[in-house]
Amino acid sequence: MYFLYRSKSTVSDFCFIGIMAAVTAVMAQISIPMPMGVPMTMQTFAVTLAGIILGSRRGALSMLVYLLIGVVGVPVFSNFTGGLPSLVGPTGGFLVSFPIMAYLIGLGIEFKNRLLFVLLLILGTLSNYVIGVLFYTVITGSSVIAGITACVLPFIPTAVLKAILASILGIQVKQRISLALQTSQNH
Repeated sequence: MYFLYRSKSTVSDFCFIGIMAAVTAVMAQISIPMPMGVPMTMQTFAVTLAGIILGSRRGALSMLVYLLIGVVGVPVFSNFTGGLPSLVGPTGGFLVSFPIMAYLIGLGIEFKNRLLFVLLLILGTLSNYVIGVLFYTVITGSSVIAGITACVLPFIPTAVLKAILASILGIQVKQRISLALQTSQNH
């Protein structure tokens, strides 16, 4: 939480952080069960949006807020689940990686360089998969190959699509929010 206090935080910062945590909770409910037990959700779409719209620190903080709300039992995770078991279960690593993913993607947008943005978008997405597969293999006792087969391979096409769409939408929303905030400060 130290990184929050290092910079000036405004009421609007806290509102945007809360909104992105809420958007992630809603997107978590768009869930398609998969045969290997890892559902396909729209959470990573929301995490990508959080990083792009809010930047590295606020994006990561919005995902920490989302996780804390879920850990205390509010059913914000996929299929309206919540509580600590969601974080320590086979798919908990994906949830745990959200603040890191949002931070890396947000860092990419802050550089204002397309190549660095794309590289950090990919790195953020990879962090989600690496941490998710690590948790999955440890908790289920399966091999890394089994973890990649269950947790990565079926999701690659949708991960690419979600990253592209979230990037397009996120950049547009970020620009409009910036314009709205500038307009309100001038009046």
